[in-house]
Amino acid sequence: MTRLTVYPDTDPATVLRETRDGGEIADALAEIGVDFERWDAAHSLAEDADQAAVLAAYDAEISRLMKEGGYRSVDVARVKPDNPQAGELRKKFLAEHTHDEDEVRFFVEGAGAFYLRKGGKVYRVVCERNDLISVPAGTTHWFDTGPAPDFCAIRIFTTPDGWVGHFTGDDIAERFPKFEKV
Repeated sequence: MTRLTVYPDTDPATVLRETRDGGEIADALAEIGVDFERWDAAHSLAEDADQAAVLAAYDAEISRLMKEGGYRSVDVARVKPDNPQAGELRKKFLAEHTHDEDEVRFFVEGAGAFYLRKGGKVYRVVCERNDLISVPAGTTHWFDTGPAPDFCAIRIFTTPDGWVGHFTGDDIAERFPKFEKV
C-alpha cells in the first residue's frame, strides 16, 4: 500500500511522520513542491501489454498532464524480477541524483520507492499501482526498485533525451531503509 515516511536526513532510525492516507501524502509532498495524485488504474490491460497498449489505455490522463506541464515525450518502463539487468538498475537508481527536468512517473502496476531529500528531511514515498508522482527538476532524490523489481510505469519527459541523472556522490541512500515488498 502507498506509504509516506519522513525521516531527519541525518537519522534514518527516527520517523517524524508516517501515513498511508493519499490526501495526507499529497499535502505533505506539496509542501516540498512534489505533486502526488491517484489515478484510476482499472483499465483492462494484459500483464504483458506493450508500450502502445499501456499508453492508449491512459491517453486521456497522459494528454492532460502533458498539456499542463509542457511535457513532450512519454514512454513505458516495465521491469520484471527476471530482468538480467535488475541488479544494475537498482544500483544505478539507488545513487542520490538530480535531473534537469521533472521526473514524472505513473505506476500502472507493481511498486517502487522514491526517496526525496529536502529541507533537512528524507521523504520516502512507496508508490504502487494508481500512484502518480512528479518530482521537480533539481530535487535531490533516489529510487529503489527493490531486490526483485516488478513494476510498469509511464514516464513523462520534457525532452526526448529521457532519463538523465546528475549524481551527487553522497552515500546517503546507503544509510536509509531499502524498499522491500511485503
